[in-house]
Amino acid sequence: MPGVFAQHLATIKGDFSRGWDMIRHNGPGQVSFWFIALFLGLVSGFAAIGFRYAVETLQAAVYGTRDVNMLASWAGELHWAWVLVIPVLGGIAVGALLQKFTTDGRVRSVGDVIEGAALNDGRVERRAGVVSVVCSWITLSTGGSTGREGPVVHMASLAATWVANRLKVDGITGRDLLGCAVAAAVSASFNAPIAGALFALEVVLRHFALHAFAPIVVASAAGTVINRLVYGDVTEFALPGTTVVEFYLELPAFFLLGLVCGIVAVVMMRAIFFADDVETALQKKLGLPYWLRPAVAGLLLGAIAIFYPHIIGVGYETTSRALTGSLTMCEAMVFAVIKVAAVSITMAGRMGGGIFSPSLMVGALVGLAFGHIATGLAPEMSSAFTLYALAGMGGVAAAVLGAPISTTLIVFELTGDWQTGLAVMVSVSMSTALASRVVDRSFFLTQLARRKVQLAAGPQAYLLAMFRVQGVMRRPNDERAADEEACLRMIERELFVQATATLETALPMFDRSGVAFLPVVKMEDGAPVLQGALFHVDALKAYNRALAATAEEEHS
Repeated sequence: MPGVFAQHLATIKGDFSRGWDMIRHNGPGQVSFWFIALFLGLVSGFAAIGFRYAVETLQAAVYGTRDVNMLASWAGELHWAWVLVIPVLGGIAVGALLQKFTTDGRVRSVGDVIEGAALNDGRVERRAGVVSVVCSWITLSTGGSTGREGPVVHMASLAATWVANRLKVDGITGRDLLGCAVAAAVSASFNAPIAGALFALEVVLRHFALHAFAPIVVASAAGTVINRLVYGDVTEFALPGTTVVEFYLELPAFFLLGLVCGIVAVVMMRAIFFADDVETALQKKLGLPYWLRPAVAGLLLGAIAIFYPHIIGVGYETTSRALTGSLTMCEAMVFAVIKVAAVSITMAGRMGGGIFSPSLMVGALVGLAFGHIATGLAPEMSSAFTLYALAGMGGVAAAVLGAPISTTLIVFELTGDWQTGLAVMVSVSMSTALASRVVDRSFFLTQLARRKVQLAAGPQAYLLAMFRVQGVMRRPNDERAADEEACLRMIERELFVQATATLETALPMFDRSGVAFLPVVKMEDGAPVLQGALFHVDALKAYNRALAATAEEEHS
């Protein structure tokens, strides 16, 4: 027994010794990073609130009201000519900015932030990013049918990129800084600290590494404080009465609602991508300049808004009406269809904005319509049909974002209703399970896949695209270089890889040819010029090192 006690005492003493050494050597740096996270959280929080104030100010100038929650009612009282013209003018302004300051006429969004986290050491494009924020501001203020969370997240990522570049940090720290900024921006936008932190981890960083959790929570809390100092501790939506599930036999209805929400989310995403393809094809066929595309989208939106003003802006008024049961079943169904069409036109027109708020609105409308049907079929065992609106809101949004955890929490924090957890979780789980099988896990990852950026499958798929052949090849002056004559013979057989290619292109060539190395060439006047050789073993070593580094980051 004395020996056992002595052994445990020695173990405890060793643990304390290692802990003290870690505090002495790494503690100051870690504490400093938390202060940086706090600073970034405050900056991102103020940026989010500033963007919201800027939208309200410009909206007041063009529509005559600052209240985003009453914009639809106010626009319904305006002369139809104003309702038609305002989105067109906004589209012209957006198009002019995209034409001048971007090379592809595309507004950057959350998908680009995810790409920056995965492939660019937590950095995003600065010039195009700033222009995208301005375009989204104009879009949301002049009738664009999108949400403010996309530009707010991108604005925060610009701040994180600036800090990361100033401090010259590595990829892991850059991604952590990006997560801090995003968490603070989401928290400040929606007064949702828990969901903000989890959104950054689940959607942007796409891992739950322990080392990133504390600074991200610090930044998220800072963003929430900024929101509450300005707007007070209030929820975005107010629910009437009780929303508790009255009878547990009602749960199968929420399973079915989840499947319906998954289908609606897929239809919504497919509609956006279809509209984008159609407008791109028409633009190429007619030879239209970039600046005209948002203007045409604005004209279509204005024409729809004359009859359905609820599509204007983020749509919080209609979402609130759905959550309070102020709409009939037919109104909810028609409004949902029109909203999907308006969102598709706005995003296909490259006008800017986010997808989260529209998905909340569509989900609430779908859930309300489903609730009218469900409670009508079995009124004796049904709770309030507004509960279905709440569950539908979470179901569609979670499937679109591919973020069941953070979406479930943000629904609770937006409404302040924590009694509906079971119903919302059931709906969210079913919708995400269905939608993720049809699209590449989420709207953002599918959007990236359409640009040939494959992130949905995980690091094992996209890491290969990060390595250029010229960075891994052995040059002719290397003592382990390939035989030059052998390389020239392989080039004659057209068995080579270009220096600008990536390992994503090279590794399948090794599998098909079975050779130990491939000549690396540079094309000059249409003829290949030997630059070196890429060995199969070198490519695999680089890939394995990258996989190990990613695994170490995600489990640290």
